[in-house]
Amino acid sequence: MKILSQWIREYVPSIAADDRQLADDLTLRGIAVDGVFDLGADADGKSNGSLFEMDITTNRVDAMNHYGIAREAATIYNVPLLPLDAALPEFAKSSKPCPVRIEAPELCGRFTARVLRGVHVGASSGVVAERFRLLEQKQIFNTVDATNFVWMAMGHPTHAFDLDKLEGGIVVRRARKGEKIKLLDGTERTLEPDDLVVADEVKAVGLAGIMGGWDTMITPATRNVLVEAAWFDPATIRRSSRRHGLHTDASHRFERGADFNAAPVANALVCKLILESGGSVEGELVDVVIPEAAARTADRTAISLAVSEVARHLGATEDGKGIPAATVVQYLTALGCDLKASGEQAYAVKLPSWRLDIEREIDLIEEVARVHGYNKFANTLPAFAGTVVDLPQEQKEATLRRTLLALGLSEAVSSTFCSAAEADVFAPQPGSSVAMGNPLNEEAGMLRPSLLPGMLTMMAHNLHRDVQDVRLFEMGTVFSGSTERVDENPALSLGATGAAEGTSLYPEKDALFFEMKGAIEELCGKFSRRSLYFDTFAADSGLLPAWLQPGRCARAVMDGATVAWFGQVSSAQAQQRKLKQAVYVGEVYLHRLYKQALRQPISRELSRFPAVERDFSFIFPNAISWQQVAAALDNLALAEMVSREPREIFPGAAGKPVPEGHSSLLLRAVFQSQERTLREEEMQAMSARVMEALRDLGGQLRA
Repeated sequence: MKILSQWIREYVPSIAADDRQLADDLTLRGIAVDGVFDLGADADGKSNGSLFEMDITTNRVDAMNHYGIAREAATIYNVPLLPLDAALPEFAKSSKPCPVRIEAPELCGRFTARVLRGVHVGASSGVVAERFRLLEQKQIFNTVDATNFVWMAMGHPTHAFDLDKLEGGIVVRRARKGEKIKLLDGTERTLEPDDLVVADEVKAVGLAGIMGGWDTMITPATRNVLVEAAWFDPATIRRSSRRHGLHTDASHRFERGADFNAAPVANALVCKLILESGGSVEGELVDVVIPEAAARTADRTAISLAVSEVARHLGATEDGKGIPAATVVQYLTALGCDLKASGEQAYAVKLPSWRLDIEREIDLIEEVARVHGYNKFANTLPAFAGTVVDLPQEQKEATLRRTLLALGLSEAVSSTFCSAAEADVFAPQPGSSVAMGNPLNEEAGMLRPSLLPGMLTMMAHNLHRDVQDVRLFEMGTVFSGSTERVDENPALSLGATGAAEGTSLYPEKDALFFEMKGAIEELCGKFSRRSLYFDTFAADSGLLPAWLQPGRCARAVMDGATVAWFGQVSSAQAQQRKLKQAVYVGEVYLHRLYKQALRQPISRELSRFPAVERDFSFIFPNAISWQQVAAALDNLALAEMVSREPREIFPGAAGKPVPEGHSSLLLRAVFQSQERTLREEEMQAMSARVMEALRDLGGQLRA
């Protein structure tokens, strides 16, 4: 935002520092000035001062205006801050003030209104016109410019209505379902009951806290004006702003928490500027206050502050003396706090209405440190005793990360949030997803129950930018439970798409599936286990996750617990995300995998005796899996059989040597002894045991 140094000095005339020094001092206190630009001199040769390009953090809405920054400057230099002059000329009291009714007290905590009669609508002049020129702010009419001038001056948005176009009094209410309103930008909006509107007795005349309505806007023909200044619930304004895609200067401030007590002052300042061009005030200010809203903002309970806690947290200053109690009182009082002694060097601190970001004692201590200057504290190292202790699962996590990187996957990081629709699809159990209390937007309204929404987003991001071969993994935390109790568990997601080499064991079109299966098998192989097998289910079983394509997915089960699902992304998800080619994903439930201990490598001396290879050619029914074959061989407990692997698999077909419904398996086993060269009779005996085990499994020796 743009700030004029000349305007700041109007509120704090005692500042001795030049503009450059002022900018540096503000920046060191967290009110960042990104640029200082000399504005030259006016026609009379008087300096216009400097233009500050400011970067104000979202929690400091009180500093998003000239008076708020002037307050910071007065605190830094310990000089007086002049009060805002909101005095209005004498006016006649009216027996019929403009009626104001708040029908949504939980959304609107305060509403002020004042009537001006006989105003003159024209171009702005004087200070308003000059400062708008320096700020490159568009001028409209003096009446509208007055509202813009006031929020730039002291930060509180206001609005002016053409009084003659209002039908009855003001009603602040929820919008009706399907109600329409034409806004000042010329667009027509269809409203929802969650929207808050300022209305008259007949129609909505403004989207509260965001933008006024077209039907009651100020025009050159306007003669009577109703000026309003209000306080609206931040969450309500934020939701409406996001829903309608409207981000205005007013919504920017209201959705971050405006000053509850600023409404009457802002109203008076706007009226004062309008009256400079003519007109008069009719009646007293109408000020409707909701006590519950005041209790949450302007009338919050005082916070206890002990000076000893200030010293404990902040430590010694450069002079070694620390910050004395008098300085603490000086800083906080200048920032708008009201301190009352509650004991020896202890205070009850009444918070200013414009600082909703201060809630605890530590926040006050931070304010003291900020105003004093972090660069003015002595350099000290933090106290530390003991040694660095790894997190409980650190070694297991590092092992998985090393394995995945060695397999050629790249680590990625995605958002912790997802949409409600994604949460419904990817949650392991229905209804277990956790909604955010104050989401950034509808697409990030849930804590992720799975890493897969983020993985699919990253895969689509690559494919849409013509990156065809992608191998990614992400390790992170997933969430389940409810808003009262949130459970966090570690998880791992895998993603693969693009070219993959087929082998004689499986065709190229299935290569990615087996590549992912191999990766999961490799990960599981790092942990001690009694059993590991892979299985799948029919499409109509009701057991398949919705994000997997039936017939092209599988489950990994270790020691009776499901540790992973993987396979091709379902056609529905692929179509929704506009995926250009087949994408395979997998999710590993690390909280289950971590229950197993890591396997410890054991070195074994290489045998000095030759190895003997034997090939076994069998025909098996297709219902027999390689896992069953491997398990049958392992159960033989032949110490000399050091390896076994399938070398060739050929599916059968009608009219072929291998009948339909069967497959031919060429099994190669390697035998080797650590103590001697194996004799032929030993080999024949072991081979006979292997063939017997394969026959018992349903295999038939191929001629």
